[in-house]
Amino acid sequence: MSRVSVRTAGLSLSSVAAVLLLVGCANGGSFAGQGNSPLPEAGHFLIDQDFADPDVLTTPDSFFAYATNSAAANVQVATSSDLEHWTVSQTDALPELPAWATTGKTWAPDVSQVGPNQFVMYYVAASVDPAAQCIGAATSSSPDGPFTPVGDIPLVCPADEGGAIDPASFLDADGTRYLLWKNDGNCCGLDTWLQIAKVSPDGAHLTSTPTKLLKQTLPWEGQVVEAPTLIRHDGSYALLYSANDYSAGEYKIGYATASSVLGPYTKHDAPLLSTTLSKNGYSGPGGQDVVQSKNDTDSLIFHSWNDSLIYRGMNAVKMNWANGHPVIEIP
Repeated sequence: MSRVSVRTAGLSLSSVAAVLLLVGCANGGSFAGQGNSPLPEAGHFLIDQDFADPDVLTTPDSFFAYATNSAAANVQVATSSDLEHWTVSQTDALPELPAWATTGKTWAPDVSQVGPNQFVMYYVAASVDPAAQCIGAATSSSPDGPFTPVGDIPLVCPADEGGAIDPASFLDADGTRYLLWKNDGNCCGLDTWLQIAKVSPDGAHLTSTPTKLLKQTLPWEGQVVEAPTLIRHDGSYALLYSANDYSAGEYKIGYATASSVLGPYTKHDAPLLSTTLSKNGYSGPGGQDVVQSKNDTDSLIFHSWNDSLIYRGMNAVKMNWANGHPVIEIP
């Protein structure tokens, strides 16, 4: 497979935002954004505080970003009109957890629009029984919440696989909705598989058995792959993922491609983005999402560590395409 190049950016994120359009991306959305401010330099956070595992939803006039819990909120939410300037809300997008969950480990939320004034959130929470991280669903009539949990049990909770984390929604061109996740096998000496299943039109229920897409196999991935992000580009599928130890600079973003949504997926041998590839601009980049546009210039949203490794803030870089492969631009 061809090697992904890293080159200097020349287009602002807000210019990218001005042409954003729903084209089968993971979260759904439509046109939003305008402006002409420069792309942040490598290492400069769009959200310079703890805002890990960011997920971005595009609506007609705004962007909404969601992140792993803070000390004050189960699910953090922030808003922007241009993908560059963000305001973190003081409210909790998921103020109440379901009875099956305990507080403190509400991770990696994913929000998509499933109908007019209908939004579904997937989130990870610590299950009481079984004692594992599991995925739940919640719904709201507004993208900033509050979201209300659905059901009395988790949506995805394979206890024999270590649980499940890192949910990611995907809407295919034919209107079929999917949910991806990673079984949390690294908690207990098992393989970590990125998996996918169909969901109902409202996103609240699985409607098929899971299909395993890929697991950790490459040296740079270490013992874990996680954080799947599935996008469709020019009729093919690109599955982005994070790998290795999230707690340090070894965390990286990779990708695999396929001609069918269920695979088989072929991995690119080298990372798409890493501490080294960013010339140390981003420490341990991962937990990514993609905001797609209609002009082959997308935005890769991700977190990275601050200099003292105390928190993970939110970053963004341009992502172009060459011969069906994503190309990252480091400013």
